[in-house]
Amino acid sequence: MGNQTEVHEFVLTGLTKDHQKQHILFIFFLLIYIASLLGNGAILAVAVAEPRLHTPMYFFLGNLSWLDICSCTVTVPKMLSGFLMEPQAISFIGCLTQLHFFHFLGSSEGILLGVMAFDRCVAICNPLRYMVIMNKWACLLLAGATWAAGFFHALMHTVLTSRLWFCGSNHVQHFFCDIKPLLKLACSSTTVNLSLLNIVTGSIAMGAFFLTLLSYFYIISFLFFKVQSWQNRWKAFSTCASHLTVVALLYVPVLSNYMLASGESAEREMIVTILYSAITPVLNPIIYTLRNQEVKSALKKMLTRKEMSGRI
Repeated sequence: MGNQTEVHEFVLTGLTKDHQKQHILFIFFLLIYIASLLGNGAILAVAVAEPRLHTPMYFFLGNLSWLDICSCTVTVPKMLSGFLMEPQAISFIGCLTQLHFFHFLGSSEGILLGVMAFDRCVAICNPLRYMVIMNKWACLLLAGATWAAGFFHALMHTVLTSRLWFCGSNHVQHFFCDIKPLLKLACSSTTVNLSLLNIVTGSIAMGAFFLTLLSYFYIISFLFFKVQSWQNRWKAFSTCASHLTVVALLYVPVLSNYMLASGESAEREMIVTILYSAITPVLNPIIYTLRNQEVKSALKKMLTRKEMSGRI
């Protein structure tokens, strides 16, 4: 189909039309956004600046922090502007760009969590060969493949959505341009789009999810059959607790929105989307910082160094 688009811009309906609630939500999500930038920025800075953290685990954690910074920047600023300006219009190209980067960063993060589970599996089950298996080039290859897979997955949805014919209502029932609310506005057939959303997106999400489950199944089996001391078992598994928490925070709402739910209301869909697009990015650095002594000590060291240099 050629480019028959009659709608040149969309209007985002946002979370609420209540002006009093809009002011409260603006302050709340502004604080959430600032906290996300500061928290993830701090972890990224520590992972780069502290030589002791130049290991595969913190390399992938740095990638996760950068993904969280970018993913919340794709959606939250537009949502904040929607609380202040009505109607909130977005051009057709701007809408497709937002859709692309949201799915690019989201799918990359899902794959990265699977890679991080594999990294923990190698570290716990094969510690003597860990640095051989997870060498510099292997880490760069895994990270590059993660970003590339996310980019081309999002590009598929962007190209197919751009070829749809939008001729009726241009009001997107969401606070940003997500694919499912857009498909509801299309005048042309969306069968291919929906099929690929279910098959390809489902395969990527479930593939990364099952890789994570398989890695932890292998870790648990190794700890119970190969490690005799309960103290050593708990110490090894406690290093995975932060990662497991982050996996749950991402996959529960994502699977609910894109795979398990059908015919849900726009309000429910927006609330679930907020969980992984705005709330999860601010929780991830808190989870990793509170449960990780190495990150906490590196942060204290970096802050002390800055304080001393400031006095000088």
